[in-house]
Amino acid sequence: MDMTRREFATAFTGAVGAAGLGWVPFPGADPCQLPASIQSLTPKTAGITPITDEERRARIARAQRLMGEQGIGAVVIEPGSSMTYYTAVSWSQSERTFAMVIPASGAPAWVCPAFEEARARELIRFGDDIRVWQEEESPSALIAAILKDQDAAKGKVGLEEQVRFYVMDGLRQAAPGVGLVSATSVTAGCRMLKSSAELALMQRATDITVLAIKATFATLKAGMTQYDLSRNATAALTRLGGSDPWALVGFGEYSAFPHGSMQPQRLRQGDIVLLDTGCALEGYQSDMTRTTVFGRPTRRQTEVWNLERRAQDAAFAAAQVGTPCEAVDAAARKVITDAGFGPDYRLPGLPHRTGHGIGLDGHEWTNFVRGNTTPIAPGMCFSDEPMIAIYGEFGIRLEDCLYATEQGPRFFSAQSPAIDQPFA
Repeated sequence: MDMTRREFATAFTGAVGAAGLGWVPFPGADPCQLPASIQSLTPKTAGITPITDEERRARIARAQRLMGEQGIGAVVIEPGSSMTYYTAVSWSQSERTFAMVIPASGAPAWVCPAFEEARARELIRFGDDIRVWQEEESPSALIAAILKDQDAAKGKVGLEEQVRFYVMDGLRQAAPGVGLVSATSVTAGCRMLKSSAELALMQRATDITVLAIKATFATLKAGMTQYDLSRNATAALTRLGGSDPWALVGFGEYSAFPHGSMQPQRLRQGDIVLLDTGCALEGYQSDMTRTTVFGRPTRRQTEVWNLERRAQDAAFAAAQVGTPCEAVDAAARKVITDAGFGPDYRLPGLPHRTGHGIGLDGHEWTNFVRGNTTPIAPGMCFSDEPMIAIYGEFGIRLEDCLYATEQGPRFFSAQSPAIDQPFA
């Protein structure tokens, strides 16, 4: 998995207003100081249905079926989205190991710092085997003991992809006979296929994002910075009930930078405006990009925008069940290269993959990218976001997320009709 836009921003930005990419979390500003289009927003989260324990049990059962098919005796998971996916436990990573072991059969077992046991028991609803370690003791030895007790120590043990090296290295030393392998085929094999409950949460998060972008674009004015627009976007998402809001903004020539530019920007008449933003609802992510122009678009801007829309359409049309993921990227890229851009990943043109998986993580398995022969299956979710980047001039990206069905792909959001009409 590559770095997400949020992670990219975090790596380069510190305090709000520092030279960076325009990714500014909502700071809790006085609502009375917000633009009118944002002040008027109210939460749109009524009636949502969280993921049930019954569904989480079914997820664990599916993981165990996959483990049985692949000869994996257990899977070790550290805190992160996979732990939340299977058990609803949200726990911050630290130097103190907190881990879950899903065996090929039976209930999960847990390893926890002793002084955190009471808090852990408040959160854990799946499995009552909770083994604690004191500060001078080895958590790796406890994981090894669990594997032995589950009769998994002699076979393959899968590590979820976010398990840190020191945890893996400690387990390797504590259980030298264990064959450690990647558990991605199990965890991604579950998480790639969304249920109707997951799709409903992603749909509502997307609906919130649409309303937020509309309200944010209503605040465009000459002289504003990329940070001003980013703050407006995250404020809008927050007022609508989205959690963990984020926004990337690029004006003019800086809209060509796929993950934003570190240069200060002020909006001028005729500038391309690129806003890439999203939020979470019950942990499930939205991700949407709209590119428009402040003022009247030029012929050149309109032609490139229309080409980008055709590339997005081509990707969507190709995203049929059974189609290899790489064919979706190829379909979008062909439209762009046939128009004289590229070829391949060269600039000016499309410098990145056409889309990424999305769910509990903004970027997760699997991707629309060359070389990925994974066939599209019902329930898979992706962004559809080919981009045309022309450094020194501008960039155009249109991004809507889709989900696969037996009847064909479906967008969570309606596409942009025109460069000067971001929403239908």
